[in-house]
Amino acid sequence: MQTYNIHEAKTHLSRLVEQAALGESFVIAKAGKPMVKVMALDAPEPAQKRRVGFLSEQFKSGQFKVPDDFDTMCADEILELFGIEK
Repeated sequence: MQTYNIHEAKTHLSRLVEQAALGESFVIAKAGKPMVKVMALDAPEPAQKRRVGFLSEQFKSGQFKVPDDFDTMCADEILELFGIEK
């Protein structure tokens, strides 16, 4: 992804907007520090981080309790994922 300083972006704004509309997003920086990302309106949203498993809901609050059977929980499912039968 290309980065342009503000002056350069202002000078070439029409061309840069056309490129972004075609799917080539870019970053505008001020004094070398990235400030904004310009992308097409119909560009797909970045994927949200997905929490999986038994801790997904607890992580939302930032706190959780480790279950007593933590070392053995879901053992059957894990073995199945690796194609190992009991």
